This record gives sequence, C-alpha cells and structure tokens, in this order.
Amino acid sequence: MRTRVKVCGITNLEDAIAACELGVDAVGFVFAESARQVTLEEAAEIADQLPPFVKTVGVFTAENPRVSAIADWVPLDLIQLHGDQTEQFAEWIGGARVVRAVRIRDESSLKWLKKWEHSVAYVLDTWVAKQPGGTGKTFDWSLAVRAKEFGKPVILAGGLSPENVVEAIRTVRPYGVDVSSGVESFRGKKDHKKMKEFIANVRAADETA
Repeated sequence: MRTRVKVCGITNLEDAIAACELGVDAVGFVFAESARQVTLEEAAEIADQLPPFVKTVGVFTAENPRVSAIADWVPLDLIQLHGDQTEQFAEWIGGARVVRAVRIRDESSLKWLKKWEHSVAYVLDTWVAKQPGGTGKTFDWSLAVRAKEFGKPVILAGGLSPENVVEAIRTVRPYGVDVSSGVESFRGKKDHKKMKEFIANVRAADETA
C-alpha cells in the first residue's frame, strides 16, 4: 500500500511548490493561532498555484461558523477539525470533507473515535497540554494500530521526522502520515532537504512494510 503524505503548516508558496515537486499528496494550512498560521489570502494564493491532484487541507481548532465559507473560498478539499468541535458542527459543515484530529494521551483517548462519526479519516496526534498540534512529540504507536479497528483511515502524526518515519510506517501501516515540525528549519519554514529525505523514507518503508 502506498502511504499518503501530508506536509502541514505550509506558510509560503516556495515551500508548497517544493513539497508538491517532491511528491506529497496534501498540504495543510493552519488557520488557528500559531507560529504557522496563514491568512485566508495567503492560503488562497498558494492553493491557486498548486498542481492538480494535490489536496488542500485547512486546520481549525474552534467552531468557527465561517469554516464552510472559508473552505469554499480558498478553496480547501478537506477540513481538519483539530479541537473539541461537536459532532453537530462536523455534520453541519459536511462530514464527507471532515478529518477529525485526535490527540492521543493514553488508551482512554481512543474513546473519541467512537463519538466522531462525521468524518472520512482520523489524524492521530500527540496530546500535550495547551498545545493542540505541532508538538514534535510522538505517542505510543500501538494505540494507532488499535485505532485502525474503528474502520476509518488512520493518518499518523505527532513527532514524525525523516529519522523515525520508516519505523512508524512499519509499525502502524497507516493510510497516511502527517508531518510539520519534523521537516522545518524553524517554525513556519520548511527545510526542503528534510522534506525530500522524509518522503524518500516513506517510499522506502512502503517497499518493505
């Protein structure tokens, strides 16, 4: 199986184009308050110049009533709810384009997978107090294996890097991997050499997983 790759926290066109040329399947824009936050205008400008078949994903941490309008305007292919948004909210914006992020602390975190039905996939990230994402920390990957039992594609995130992504894929065999801080020069700026190494290692893992 070919593991899909999403590079999140894209803030500029140069990084987005480099990621696409290296073969990513999706780029992520963070609209929540963050060092990687982009404006709607910045995201739209980048999205307008991406090649076909590369998906755009918007990351939101609050129940913003403008989410659907933002997704249509940028445009976004998928809406990643990276917070405690309700199921009613996910259904309202359209579960067919919603990806739910689950912050994994321990086994009890998996209970959310039963509650969040209005989504097409789960992003599993690492729980860190007062930090919704981009932590650079991993979690117990055996819980990601367990999460696959809930019947939806699992996208593994949380502390992935060129150094550990092969082990992560061999352990979990996820639908996709989601990287941000692990391929950065500094917050908000991607290291193109690291992105190249990360994607090459994903493909190498695919051959042996």
